[in-house]
Amino acid sequence: MRHTEFWARMESALGSAYARTWSREHVIAGLGGRTVTQALEAGESPKTVWRAVWQTLGLPPNQR
Repeated sequence: MRHTEFWARMESALGSAYARTWSREHVIAGLGGRTVTQALEAGESPKTVWRAVWQTLGLPPNQR
């Protein structure tokens, strides 16, 4: 998964106005207690980060 696809999924799940804010502020245990932004900046793959977001938000299986 590329970063562009990751951000498109984030915006689809949370809305374009809220996705970036949520990614900077919400700490996810599945990302080692980091935010989405911190995990991506540390080199985590967008696919790994998306799986953590997907699980945290309780999104349906078809969005995995």
